[in-house]
Amino acid sequence: MDLGIAGKKALVCGASAGLGLACAQALVSEGVDVVIVARTEAPLVAAAAALAAGGGGRVDWVCADVASEEGRARIFVQHPDFDILVTNAGGPPPGDFRDWDRDTWLRALDANMLAPIALIKASVDAMMARGFGRIINITSSAVKAPVDGLGLSNGARAGLTGFVAGLARSTVSRGVTINNLLPGTFDTARLAGNFEAQARREGLSADVVRAQRIAKHPARRLGRPDEFGHTCAYLCSVHAGYINGQNILMDGGSFAGV
Repeated sequence: MDLGIAGKKALVCGASAGLGLACAQALVSEGVDVVIVARTEAPLVAAAAALAAGGGGRVDWVCADVASEEGRARIFVQHPDFDILVTNAGGPPPGDFRDWDRDTWLRALDANMLAPIALIKASVDAMMARGFGRIINITSSAVKAPVDGLGLSNGARAGLTGFVAGLARSTVSRGVTINNLLPGTFDTARLAGNFEAQARREGLSADVVRAQRIAKHPARRLGRPDEFGHTCAYLCSVHAGYINGQNILMDGGSFAGV
């Protein structure tokens, strides 16, 4: 299927690894010119080189922290307009809400709610003026089923979800859709790190922790990043113009609801 987005320009955040990189790869393969962003330069440059070597759209990179005004400004000075925006940031650390002060909450809100909103603000009007735009926010399955101990993420991402639900209804008549992609357990380096941390706490091997998680999963496997990336690319396509304001859960059926 031709997604009809060759030659469009996309900004993909948190794209030096994991699900952000998978989204960038899927878009590049469709002929989209992609700007990838992350905070650490070395893996970002390596990711850009790997993407460019695969052929397809042009690849550029900007090392920036999108949770800061300065970081966002650096992106838009170099690249003023995008047809596609994929927001993405790692979740804040777990813990007990009794231990979190105001600054802790503000850091979580900056990264997982306010930064995506600022990126949307910087992009959406020009998208509407051109009559085409696709905005995808990578959030979390915790939006559908909050996870105990992840209160910072639960709260910040729920705030973004509510904001998007309202905004999306005002942009779609001018060709701009806004949707959220909610990943469950995907086979990424970040998840492997989580398995290793759990293994240390419980005195097990990481392989045992991984096997236990998979055994409890309805699909009996972890998600593949390329599956996530291709879903993102489809939502960015010309064929997805009637999918708007949705929270699309990709968790292999783990969520026990309808």
